[in-house]
Amino acid sequence: MGIREDAQRVMDAALRAAQPAEAVRRALRQLEFPAGGRVVAVAVGKAAFAMAAAALEELGERIGRGIVITKYGHAPGELPRFVIREAGHPSPDGNTFSATGEAMRMVEGLGPEDTVLTLISGGGSALFESPLVTPEELQDITRQLLRAGADIRETNAVRKRLSRVKGGRFALHCQPARVASVLLSDVIGDPPDVIASGPTVQDRTTCRDALAVAKKYGLALSAQAAECLRTETPRSLPPGPVLVTGSVRELCRAAEKEAGRLGYRAQVLTDSLVCQAREAGSVLASVARYHQGSEESLAFILGGETVVVVRGKGRGGRNQELALSAAEGIAGCRDTAVFSLGSDGTDGPTDAAGGYADGDTAAKLAAAGISVHGALQDNDAYPALQAVGGLLMTGPTGTNVNDLSVLLIRRHP
Repeated sequence: MGIREDAQRVMDAALRAAQPAEAVRRALRQLEFPAGGRVVAVAVGKAAFAMAAAALEELGERIGRGIVITKYGHAPGELPRFVIREAGHPSPDGNTFSATGEAMRMVEGLGPEDTVLTLISGGGSALFESPLVTPEELQDITRQLLRAGADIRETNAVRKRLSRVKGGRFALHCQPARVASVLLSDVIGDPPDVIASGPTVQDRTTCRDALAVAKKYGLALSAQAAECLRTETPRSLPPGPVLVTGSVRELCRAAEKEAGRLGYRAQVLTDSLVCQAREAGSVLASVARYHQGSEESLAFILGGETVVVVRGKGRGGRNQELALSAAEGIAGCRDTAVFSLGSDGTDGPTDAAGGYADGDTAAKLAAAGISVHGALQDNDAYPALQAVGGLLMTGPTGTNVNDLSVLLIRRHP
């Protein structure tokens, strides 16, 4: 096997370990449902289908009805007693709004003995939405935040105040039914109010936070949107269990274990990476160069979520940009590779999960007439990596627990 095959094996093992089924079953075994009460399930996010399927396996006919709202292409079939809806991500679209309305109607008319079981995963901020501003303005504000490189906490502080369901407002809508929440975390530190913008938990951000984000990034807002940012989200909610299950930590541990099995001395550097994607790529390249004299195989593993400030008009995503950024720094390095991928199987608005670069990538790009610097300046990592076989293609994975970035230095005899 070569280093590309090692990278593939590490990636595959990590994605297998991050599947949500066992994590959901483990969480549901901690919950109690009142005898005789109805259970309505609302599954939202990129991993919604897999989470709903696991809930059906665990609870069976206790779930009377439910809805899955997930990203296009992320629902592989049908589920008994569930309606399946696919919608837009990373920006909400008309299907987002209609599916959310359907979910809101589904939980109406329940009593205090009934339970709304919410199964929430990353991507829910875009996929679960009923806006307090026009859909067009909500989409525009979302695009402004994404292009500016706002992190998930900043983005959600704004979006919560533009929504009828975010920041705990969906939990209020479910009253008098009890709300039980199972969350698959795609956010560093696993804060429940940040995962999918916290539709069922109390918001820890304030109007002051939202207004500060709007000022920081110079957001263009209508008078209506500005007024929403000055309106506080619910400061108290009825009690209900909130269980966070599954996270990027498991993704990193599985990568570490598989790399060790393949003969690498593996180390998780962090599971809370937050920085510019190209900076992370540059740092990994620096680490690679420092360890070129090593006589043993080494693997350095990072989990988290980088950001991209979009200044160009190209195609790509944060993981592709990280790998492309590393390509120049590891040029000529012997048996050295960097790969980075989104655990959900998509990276930005592309069909790639991420990117791969090794010591030969920069030379291949130059031979193809592609400038690494130029591609990065135009945020055009996708076609650059595509030209040299550097795209990672997994398709929808059924999970979503942040990103995985790995540096491999191979010294097998």
